Amino acid sequence: MASVSLKKNYRCVQSLQQFYSGGPFAVSSDGSFLICACNDTIKIVDSSNSSIKSTIEGDSEPITALALSPDNTFLFSASHSRQIRVWDLSSLKCLRSWKGHEGPVMGMACDASGGLLATAGADRKVLVWDIDGGFCTHFFKGHKGVVTSIMFHPDPNRLILFSGSDDATVRVWDLATKKCIATLDKHFSAVTSMAVSEDGCTSGFVVRILIFCILRASSMVGIEMAMRKPNVVNVWDLRDYGCKITVPTYEVLEAVCVIPSASPFTSCLDLYKQQHGKKSASSAIYFITIGERGIVRLWNSEGAGCLFEQKTSDVTVQTDEEDLKRGFIAAVMLPSDQGLLCVTADQQFLFYSPTVYPEGCLKLTLSKRLVGYNEEIVDMKFLGEDEQFLAVATSVEQASYSMFLSARKASVVRVYDLASMSCSYVLAGHTDIVLCLDTCVPSSGRALIVTGSKDNSVRLWEAESTHCLGVGVGHMGAVGAVAFSKKQRNFFVSGSSDRTLKVWSLDGLSGAEQHLKAKAAVAAHDKDINSLAISPNDSLVCSGSQDRTACVWKLPDLVSVVVLRGHKRGIWSVEFAPVVQCVITASGDKTIKIWDISNGSCLKTFEGHTSSVFRASFLTRGTQFVSCGADGLVKLWTIKTDECIATYDQHEDKVWALAVGKKTEMIATGGSDAVVNLWHDSTAFDKEEDFRKEEEGVLRGQELENAVSDADYTKAIQIAFELRRPHKLFELFTELCRKREAEVQIDKALHDLGKEQFLQLLEYVREWNTKPKLCHIAQFVLFRVFNIIPPTEIVEIRAIGQLLEGLIPYCQRHFSRIDRLERSTFLLDYTLMGMSVIEPEMEGREVKDVPALQSNTKDADEELLTEIADKEEKQTDEVKERASNSSKKRKSNKSRDVAYKKVKGAAHAKVSAVSSPA
Repeated sequence: MASVSLKKNYRCVQSLQQFYSGGPFAVSSDGSFLICACNDTIKIVDSSNSSIKSTIEGDSEPITALALSPDNTFLFSASHSRQIRVWDLSSLKCLRSWKGHEGPVMGMACDASGGLLATAGADRKVLVWDIDGGFCTHFFKGHKGVVTSIMFHPDPNRLILFSGSDDATVRVWDLATKKCIATLDKHFSAVTSMAVSEDGCTSGFVVRILIFCILRASSMVGIEMAMRKPNVVNVWDLRDYGCKITVPTYEVLEAVCVIPSASPFTSCLDLYKQQHGKKSASSAIYFITIGERGIVRLWNSEGAGCLFEQKTSDVTVQTDEEDLKRGFIAAVMLPSDQGLLCVTADQQFLFYSPTVYPEGCLKLTLSKRLVGYNEEIVDMKFLGEDEQFLAVATSVEQASYSMFLSARKASVVRVYDLASMSCSYVLAGHTDIVLCLDTCVPSSGRALIVTGSKDNSVRLWEAESTHCLGVGVGHMGAVGAVAFSKKQRNFFVSGSSDRTLKVWSLDGLSGAEQHLKAKAAVAAHDKDINSLAISPNDSLVCSGSQDRTACVWKLPDLVSVVVLRGHKRGIWSVEFAPVVQCVITASGDKTIKIWDISNGSCLKTFEGHTSSVFRASFLTRGTQFVSCGADGLVKLWTIKTDECIATYDQHEDKVWALAVGKKTEMIATGGSDAVVNLWHDSTAFDKEEDFRKEEEGVLRGQELENAVSDADYTKAIQIAFELRRPHKLFELFTELCRKREAEVQIDKALHDLGKEQFLQLLEYVREWNTKPKLCHIAQFVLFRVFNIIPPTEIVEIRAIGQLLEGLIPYCQRHFSRIDRLERSTFLLDYTLMGMSVIEPEMEGREVKDVPALQSNTKDADEELLTEIADKEEKQTDEVKERASNSSKKRKSNKSRDVAYKKVKGAAHAKVSAVSSPA
């Protein structure tokens, strides 16, 4: 048997995070990124893989409107606080902010020149702002209801603004005359979307019956029902503002998009019409509508004909508590040949591109699906023979685009392509939350998914076709655990809160949905069953329950083999070892146990989590395992040494789900924070990286020594910084300080450093400054740094405030110590002069006073010099006389000689004590 290489580290290589919670969004002019409202923050998302590029923090209020400048330079946002902000997308800094409306801002639009911003408010007003100046240029009143949509004319030479309201009107405003030049009132309820054709002379508006219209005006609803008025698209001629045609759609619509001539839709429609012999006038306008049914339809304005309609929807149409269907809520034509972007009520971004097949069939291909919101991740498993997909069970909050609509819970299984993190397809069919799932690939080669739900049923799905093959009904409680057989893959086992286990057969499945039959059932536990695991040879099944026990059963008859007792709380996870006859269990008592199933004894207990452990799975052929729990931690353990060798803190809440690949090279985790993290084994990569760094360190170390030998201190300091060797750096600065032109040498070495290296140098200086033996060099280097860098640049250094807080106290301490030393030296001079051991330096002091007494006349100077000379001569005679008398006294008085020696010794002792380091 080949030796097993233990894993030492996993790295999070991809992360699927929440980036859209419903509401406003914006698309860049090139379609490369999305701007999405996520609660009270703004997320900038890469449209290719749904990765979050940047996050802009808000003001703790929900975002109500977003807009981008045409050149993608500025972002405009408004929140429920009525604050309008302008952001620079390059630096993510807020350039300016103001309040302009008396109610929330419901919509925004930037004109084609990028100089004007229009805002639509719930206060029934439309305001236009100068972006550079931040002042209001136009103030429009006239709507009798909330302004729901707003749009500039696409031609920058035509200063026209359109606004739609829930008063069922569209108003056209002329910015030059500051007047309303037309009111379009052919609608019967709120206008939610507007579009202008390429020639700039035709516009289309969409209407849908919103819940607040029904609640506010029952008479309006009566008119609608009496006249049998369908939901319509009105096409208007902007030359005379007359309604050119009304297109009935018989669907509650959310958005309309005019198809530009350069769009791939236009070429596909032309080819489609040629193959079917259809003709249309040159003035015909093609447009797209989306709405409650969740399908895309293409229309021709001539004759109000529908050219194309999707046969099946790619979204799960939900119905809220007011029986209002929610399919698509918005649509945007993407630039160039990127197609159409549709947004769903459950926060999905669907990218469509048209295709015409040789047989003349027009079809919309779903090229990509980005999921903006997953809510709580309940369970997940890898899918496919090569495990290129990940099936995720999540409960989705159906948040409405309108603030007046309520929300409800729905449950789906989303299958993600791990290469692009795009949602390949969605499995919907359960009527309540999906609690568990499992996957397998049987001999037929088609991947299967089994799901258990709170609706007391299990469902079997064919992954590729998203077709439900069978439904298993029989449990009297929520199904909390399911598991496929590992070897034969012709049955699966389910466990429920009704405390029973059931074995379901997969034999005889056809393409049509059918009822699954249970081959065996047993009352297994005294409380809810949380987890199931089937042995590698399909002979045993283990169940973990809230009754704190794990039971091993013989298949297929579900005969009890052994009961594993020892946990103090409920068991959340069980799994068989891949090689030996052992079972691993994770419990709410914060422990993980490994059991011998031959006699039911506990072999090992692992402690380390600070809260309940929800999942534990074997790795590396049973020699290691990975665990996750309510503390938000993922831990990697080695069984032989009983050691936790790595802990990962990538989640902000409970980690409910853990999936391990077949080769254990890849694992996935998901939890209550709505985040899915993908981890890859980086043991080999880390080993190679460490070896490379060590080899590079040796080479760079030799370069450092060569630079020191050549007295190339600039290069040596640079290499010492790269190698992060503060001790060597201190030695280099010490050696430089001993040289004659130390300042010039150090300044030359420091001039080539960048801001990050200066920050690193200040961190080293802060550490040196705390030690008395190193503080002199630290102060010298600090002095040179402050001489080189201007104060304006010092302030801009990252975390400079924290560094200065660590430097200032020790600098003050060193200054006080030097000041005390300097003052103490005067005591020695005073003592020695008092004993006449040294002569007082009167000459130097008097000479210092001479310049202050200088006069502008020559006579005054001579008189002053004569007076000073006489005074010095007199003082010299006095000093000589005093010294002579002192000498006589020392010779005649022996006791004074002894006293003199004592005073002198005491003075030297005092000087030595003061001179010692603090």
